[in-house]
Amino acid sequence: MKRAKRHVISKERRATVLAGIIILQGLCALFFIGDVITDLSEGEHLDDLHLALESIAAFALVGGVVFLMIELRRVLARMTDMDTGLKVAQGQIAEVMDGFFDAWRLTDAERDVAVMLLKGLDNDEIARVRQTASGTVRAQTANIYSKSDTHSRAEFISLFMEELMSGDFSRSVPDPFEGSGY
Repeated sequence: MKRAKRHVISKERRATVLAGIIILQGLCALFFIGDVITDLSEGEHLDDLHLALESIAAFALVGGVVFLMIELRRVLARMTDMDTGLKVAQGQIAEVMDGFFDAWRLTDAERDVAVMLLKGLDNDEIARVRQTASGTVRAQTANIYSKSDTHSRAEFISLFMEELMSGDFSRSVPDPFEGSGY
């Protein structure tokens, strides 16, 4: 969770730095535009190389400021879309897991163990976290495999990965036995 929060702070900091750069470029553009206007009001002509270069620099800075403002807005919109997509994906994962667990009629204890299996914990780690005996976790794991019609941890995890990678989240409860001959 700390990593996710640090990532959000980092994105906000980057957006702030980009906004600061845009403001700095805008101020530089205003300086050059003011200098060009002052020079023109004092009777100088655009034929003067120095004045022509200042004018080009002013227009380039204004163009750069406009471009960066548009790009910053696009980046911020994309970051918002990505955050929304991530939240949807996280919700979809929980929905897929709950759908499978409901279909298999897992007990609350088996659900806890199944989640930890999906997180990659081994039986001893699960027993330590749940403060139960390793034998109890092994029995619950065997029940989970039996109810899910899988035979190993890899096959159990693969079942979820296939569902998530299919990208079809239109069903509210996935059919874990679809295509398995049941």
